[in-house]
Amino acid sequence: MRFHFALTLQALWTSVCQAAMQHYPAAWGHYDVCKSQIFSDEGLTWDYMACQPEAADMTQYLKVTLDPPNITCGDPPETYCALENPYMCNNECDATTEELAHPPELMFDIEGRNPTTFWQSTSWKKYPKALLVNITLSWNKTIELTDDIVLTFESGRPEQMVLEKSLDYGRTWQPYQFYATDCLDAFTMEPKTVQDLTQHTLLDIICTEDYSRGYVWKYDKTVRFEIKDRFALFAGPRLHNMASLYGQLDTTKNLRDFFTITDLRIRLLRPATGATMVDENNLSRYFYAISDIKVQGRCKCNLHANSCVYDKEKLSCECEHNTTGPDCGRCKKNYQGRAWSAGSYLPIPKGTANICIPNNIGPVIRPNVSSLGVANRKEARVCDNELLRCQNGGVCVNNVRCSCPSDYSGLLCEKPRCESELGGCGGPNSGQAPLTPPSTPRLLLLLLLLGSALRRDASYWPAVL
Repeated sequence: MRFHFALTLQALWTSVCQAAMQHYPAAWGHYDVCKSQIFSDEGLTWDYMACQPEAADMTQYLKVTLDPPNITCGDPPETYCALENPYMCNNECDATTEELAHPPELMFDIEGRNPTTFWQSTSWKKYPKALLVNITLSWNKTIELTDDIVLTFESGRPEQMVLEKSLDYGRTWQPYQFYATDCLDAFTMEPKTVQDLTQHTLLDIICTEDYSRGYVWKYDKTVRFEIKDRFALFAGPRLHNMASLYGQLDTTKNLRDFFTITDLRIRLLRPATGATMVDENNLSRYFYAISDIKVQGRCKCNLHANSCVYDKEKLSCECEHNTTGPDCGRCKKNYQGRAWSAGSYLPIPKGTANICIPNNIGPVIRPNVSSLGVANRKEARVCDNELLRCQNGGVCVNNVRCSCPSDYSGLLCEKPRCESELGGCGGPNSGQAPLTPPSTPRLLLLLLLLGSALRRDASYWPAVL
């Protein structure tokens, strides 16, 4: 009997915990399915949803270029000294010997090897001329960042550096973030951190001093561009409210573009020196060395694909919803019955597919003007119960139009009505499902059941006085 009571207690407690945690879903917005077959009154039909590829390590798909191209060490061979000890000069770089070479691809190999593998530049032997290096990472594809960009330096983090992004395949560049030991001196910018940003200043470009210390902090090797901290401004500290973030990304183009790239560029402007003065008698101490670069993201497919393929050194989306192109950015031939539109994250959790429709089906109205000058309108077929299903609970009326719920509009009820309202879809009346705690009656009922069970089985517990 006590065993039965224990099971009852566990079941009730599990129900209470699950109810209490409903407003913190385990994962919002996977959007991993583009369509599914469902049964309706009319039979088997397609239900279309917004979809996107899973996030992945994007460094396995990039091309890296260095400027100047001969900046990698080893040609000719060179001996290096340790930054923290100018008299320990037993590190050799030789491009002709595999064990002593440090080519660029070692920035992206498997971590954890012993000894550590890394790319290394030539030393600062032309001081006081600046030691400048541009490292460009190119995907030849639009990428959406999903996690922090992390650079790991093996010989002191740079004292001055800029991270830049391109949205047009390297034709133009804009800064992502500045890094310096002294932001005012290096870039005439007040130092800030990502914690100083708000929802209204998220797109501000800042200079941070957090990642530019010298060799005294030799175990601090990483430099970050904090993506998740910026997500947290909308989704909460532990990213529990991803619905809020997706709603913002859906309705604010500048925000969506901020996390979108085709290329990244790391501009190394001054190596770690560990002091205010450069030791001109031992310039072999000063160089750049990077052991790892992490870039997590996904192919941008405009919410019209759930997979991205890498073929012939090129990434491309496997487009659904009758779309095509590297980013699913246009309708397929003969499916241009209405203007192409990106999918929408809203309403959570399935979003809106915004599929492309055949040319001969659409809201085309062909006026037939009679001799009396009266236009007889002939409406084309707009919806059916197979390919062109009304979305978001809409009902197809005589194959001519979709009768939409109050929260949606559009030809196929694909648009949240709040898009046309002041303030967009971020307000309380948006089509986005609110994250609310479980209702009080449900919790109260569960607690009453728990109390009843405790009273019923109390006689099986020994009295403790």
